[in-house]
Amino acid sequence: MKKLQLTNRWLLLSLIIVLVAAFRLLPYLFGFNFLFNFSPIGAMALFGAAYFSRRQMAFAVPFAALWVSNIIIDNVFLSQYYEGFSLFSNWPVYLAFGLIVLLGMAIFKKVTPLRALAGSLSASVVFFIVSNFFVWMEGTMYPMSAEGLMACYVAAIPFFWNTLAGDLFFVAMMFGAFEAIQYRYPALRMQVA
Repeated sequence: MKKLQLTNRWLLLSLIIVLVAAFRLLPYLFGFNFLFNFSPIGAMALFGAAYFSRRQMAFAVPFAALWVSNIIIDNVFLSQYYEGFSLFSNWPVYLAFGLIVLLGMAIFKKVTPLRALAGSLSASVVFFIVSNFFVWMEGTMYPMSAEGLMACYVAAIPFFWNTLAGDLFFVAMMFGAFEAIQYRYPALRMQVA
């Protein structure tokens, strides 16, 4: 019976992550350009870190959801930018994602609203710093100097606000939903995933 309980919590956590990952498709499906960067990426990483007790699951499930959603986005909506089928792209996003999972593991020894807020803010900053550092490192848009790096970060500030709004929204949605489900089904609190 214990194995069944473990699977139920694991499946529920995984289902929440997969459903939220599907939100990444909305800007492409419906032309909601204002939603670009309003994404659940940071929230998925934090959620996995907060609720999966096994570290490998905290990485594997959110990474798998990110990877599958990227495959769909790259090959269905952005195929003109790739020669052939794209299996893996934009590795700096995965680096930032991994750092956010680690950050979440440090923050969420216990899940509280204040920690969720701190996690959201921190995730947005980590994603901003890492992703834009690698935009600068490409060397095609900004000079390879300290001034070029600062110019890159300044130019990216308007995109930061959607990232932050997305992290705050999706963290509230995911954490709130799971906490409400745990309240309704207290046995979930006792399970390990």
